[in-house]
Amino acid sequence: MSSRLPPLNPLRAFEATARRGSVSAAARELNVTHGAISHQIRALELSFNATLFERGGKRLRLTPQGALLLPAVTHAFAEIAAATAAMTRPATSGELKITCVPALLSFWMIPRLHQFTEQFPDVRLTLIASNDAAHLHSPDVDICLLYGDGNWNDCWAKLWSRLELFPVVSPTLLNMRPLRSVRDLRDHVMLHGDDGREWNTWLAAADAIDLQRGRQHFMSDARLSTEAALHNQGVALGDTITAGSLIARGELIAPFDLTVPANDAFFVACRNEIRAAPIVRVFIDWLFAALESDPMPELQVSARTIIRSRMSKPETARKSTADGFQPVSSPTRNRRPERPQKRKAKS
Repeated sequence: MSSRLPPLNPLRAFEATARRGSVSAAARELNVTHGAISHQIRALELSFNATLFERGGKRLRLTPQGALLLPAVTHAFAEIAAATAAMTRPATSGELKITCVPALLSFWMIPRLHQFTEQFPDVRLTLIASNDAAHLHSPDVDICLLYGDGNWNDCWAKLWSRLELFPVVSPTLLNMRPLRSVRDLRDHVMLHGDDGREWNTWLAAADAIDLQRGRQHFMSDARLSTEAALHNQGVALGDTITAGSLIARGELIAPFDLTVPANDAFFVACRNEIRAAPIVRVFIDWLFAALESDPMPELQVSARTIIRSRMSKPETARKSTADGFQPVSSPTRNRRPERPQKRKAKS
């Protein structure tokens, strides 16, 4: 049996094309041209003296020879990637104490935490639900995920994510008490995760700041208002980070297609002197990598509800699209309001 192996680049082109189902998709993934992928696949077929793909149709199909080759190539690349990660992974072990905005901790970090612990099994984590910036200067805390403006003295801070705000409600409550227009909000309990400024901002964008409100409940942080919405207690304001997975699973619905930018954003921060510590660095790197690799799901807006503007000319608002939240110009949507004075920090 010959021990000669085919060239690496054609194998990568073959594996990506087979996995993605098209030459164009493989070219985008590998950041090369369509012609380069086609050339590499032809070279590989010549080296094997066998056809690997059935040409014709919108999606390429593997021939029996291609189907025989693919599992071995996929396994080999996975093994190389795992070995490379193990070789380049910093040697990290010990304890890491992290504070995090409560809603972000409950609805985003904890569901993904296994991704970090599986990669770094020797790191022991202590997680604290808090948005208190005073932890930045505590020697007992290593990393803080804070909601704020990022202007904290004598520390390192980096923007992690901006976010958009929009009403969320449980499907059960929506079926019992519909929301066919913004005016129907007066028949619902309004759930606040702050002092009321976030709802005022959204209502102003919906041209409904004069809405006659029914019952309202005020809670200490967005985690509690979101949980209240999950339990059919009323309508809360969610955001594109913490409510995204709940909407994707159908546990919450966004009844309106209008979002407003939050006044502040999420930041990762820590003391300057521990920023370079390997155990701190790997967790911060994981936070950014996890956010990048797990994009926010598309906002599932109730098809029964729209926002109709009373304004005479088109203005800019934000609408949910398959690619995320993008500005759109439409006569049926309202002007995004000016941001109010700085509100209480989101917990």
